[in-house]
Amino acid sequence: MIRAFQCLERETIYSRFFAFKESLSEAELDFVAGFDFIDDVMLIATIGDDETVIGAGSYNVRREVDERRVAEVAFVVEEDYQGLGIARRLLGHLARIARERAVVQFDAEVLARNRPMLRVFGASGFPMIRRTDGETVHVSLQLMPGIGAFGVDH
Repeated sequence: MIRAFQCLERETIYSRFFAFKESLSEAELDFVAGFDFIDDVMLIATIGDDETVIGAGSYNVRREVDERRVAEVAFVVEEDYQGLGIARRLLGHLARIARERAVVQFDAEVLARNRPMLRVFGASGFPMIRRTDGETVHVSLQLMPGIGAFGVDH
């Protein structure tokens, strides 16, 4: 993961973390190492015999709304592999895992200029609510129709 981060361009890092940074902090590395695959799940995409990391997607259950589990979701894809559907595929796998664990909603903060990621969410097939706040777009995806995580049961 450290090597993969070091290969990212500054703009990709900014799109993911909303800040320029040279490396992952010890706290961030500890957080990733502590993923339990229940409330905290990370999937990585690799290529080659050496399994070079080219993308990652994760979710972290961060709150419950009326006993409904809601998770923050995030992605990063190495620049040479952007636009190939990697984030879309990671989102699909994460959603399947999340639904098995009773997560009803994914939330994400996306830079308004990150149109490719906004398209991934928009094309996910999940009901979506978008709210723009300056340069940031808050996206909510309802993973389980009929559960009513958005406050409306279907």
